Amino acid sequence: MLSWLNALDRSIFLFINGLHNSFLDSFMWNCSGTILWLPLYAFILYLMITKLRWESWMLILALSLLIFLSDFISSGIIKHAVMRLRPSHEPLLEGLVHLHRQGNGAFYLGGLYGFVSSHAANTFAIATFSSLLLQKRWFTTCLFLWAVLVSYSRIYLGVHYLGDVLGGASVGIASGFFVHFIFEKRHRFHFKRNKV
Repeated sequence: MLSWLNALDRSIFLFINGLHNSFLDSFMWNCSGTILWLPLYAFILYLMITKLRWESWMLILALSLLIFLSDFISSGIIKHAVMRLRPSHEPLLEGLVHLHRQGNGAFYLGGLYGFVSSHAANTFAIATFSSLLLQKRWFTTCLFLWAVLVSYSRIYLGVHYLGDVLGGASVGIASGFFVHFIFEKRHRFHFKRNKV
């Protein structure tokens, strides 16, 4: 069963990774980075601070916990426990993977292990937590489309399988729900204590 799933994962990966052209190569590279999304991060923070106002310090703590948790679980625990090679490091796929050539001429390979995707974990964590906090349908739709795009870019760039991305998304969604639960509990406790 596991070998069949791995074979399916490789087939899906090769299909997505094979859909490359010069425009998409550049676009997906930028989608996978941080700089392109800085205005989005600033906008998310602005919406949250506007909603919470003077309680924004709790939000900063919650977001810090969220990123630490999703990144630590994905990179610090699961990757080293599972040790699944990225497609860019997989001997079975040597010569078949289209890799992005960086400005210095070297190919972008990512780290050795790919399961689970930290990019997917972190973006889905932010999308989940922010959506639960702000509860705006249009905002939720946009954030999850953003998380899917970033995750897709990791497959396109040759550094993750679909399974890596789905695993990362699961970690991120679970982290988002967990931190939101803690945040809401702390928020209600803080509000009641100050009201008395």
